Amino acid sequence: MRIVLLVLAFLAAAALAWTATRPTPVSTAVLRAGSAAEIVYATGVVEPVRWAAVSALNRARIVETCACEGEAVAAGAPILRLDDAAARARAAELEARLDHAERALARAAELTERRVMPVERMEAAEALVLELTAAKTALQAEIDDLTLRAPLDGVILRMDAEVGEVAEPGAPLAWVGEPRPMRVTAEVNEEDIPRVRPGQRVLLRSDAFPDRPLDARVDAVTPMGDPVMRTYRVRLALPGDTPLMIGMTTEVNIVVREVADATLAPTAAIVDGAVFVVGEDGRLRREAVGLDVSGPDTAALRDGPPPGTRVVSPASTALRDGMRVRVTDRP
Repeated sequence: MRIVLLVLAFLAAAALAWTATRPTPVSTAVLRAGSAAEIVYATGVVEPVRWAAVSALNRARIVETCACEGEAVAAGAPILRLDDAAARARAAELEARLDHAERALARAAELTERRVMPVERMEAAEALVLELTAAKTALQAEIDDLTLRAPLDGVILRMDAEVGEVAEPGAPLAWVGEPRPMRVTAEVNEEDIPRVRPGQRVLLRSDAFPDRPLDARVDAVTPMGDPVMRTYRVRLALPGDTPLMIGMTTEVNIVVREVADATLAPTAAIVDGAVFVVGEDGRLRREAVGLDVSGPDTAALRDGPPPGTRVVSPASTALRDGMRVRVTDRP
C-alpha cells in the first residue's frame, strides 16, 4: 500500500510540474503605425438651417389642406384650414349686435345733444359699442388663426395632416423650410462639452450610407444646457454635397485631438500600463507604455515598443514577465 501511495504522489508531482512548465496559449496582435484621434461621441438628427413647424392654436377639425408636400411656398401662403363654421356663426351674430349698438349710439348722441337723454345713457351706449368692437376684433383673430399659413419662404418638407382629423393645440401638422443648407443637431453630454469647440472636424456615420465617409464641422454650441438630460446642443455644419437627408439620424464623432505617426495597439493588449511582447524564444517580456489617445478599441502609445512588435491581445493580469507562451494565431 505504501508503494502505491508513493507512486501516486510521484505521478501527481510530475503532472503538476508538467502543467507549470506547459506553454500558456495566447492570441496576439502586431503593433502598427498610423494616426489616432480622440473623439467625443454623440447622436444627432439632420435638419435644415432654416425651418419651422406649423401647429394649431386651438383644437379643431381639419377641413382643407394644400396637398403641396414637397412644393415651394411663400411666407403667408395658406397650407391648412381648420373648421371655422362655429366661429363665423358667432361673428355674424356679433356683427348684428354691433350694428344695432352703433345705431343705438347714434340715436343716443342725437338725443343727448338735444338734452332729451342724460349723458350717462350715451356713455353707456359708447361703452357697449367699444366692447362689441373689441370682441369682433378678437373673434376675427381667432378665425384667422384657423387658417394655418407658411411662416417663411421655403418648401413643405412634410405634411402630417389629413382632412377629417382633429388638430390638437401645439401638435406639429406641417414643416416648412429651405432644403439647403442643412446641419446636424447633436446632443453632447455635459462632461464632454468643455472639449468641444467651433471649427472642429466631425466624422458622421449613417445607417443609410454605411460605407461612405461623411464629414461635418462644429458650427456652434448652445450656451445653456438641459439640466434634466444633462446635455448641450451642438450644431454641425454639413457640406453642400452631403448625401444625408432631412430627418436622418447619425452617429456623431467630434474630433477633439489628433495624433499623427503614432504606434497603435489594441486597447485590450494594455494591462496595468504595460504590454506583453512575445519574444522569439516563446517567452513574454513586459514593457511599460504611455497612452497618448485611448479609445474603446485602439490606443495610441506615447512610448513603448515600435510598430511591428507582436504583443499579447487580449492580455490579462495573469500574465507574467518571462512566462512561456504558445501563440495560437501565428501562421
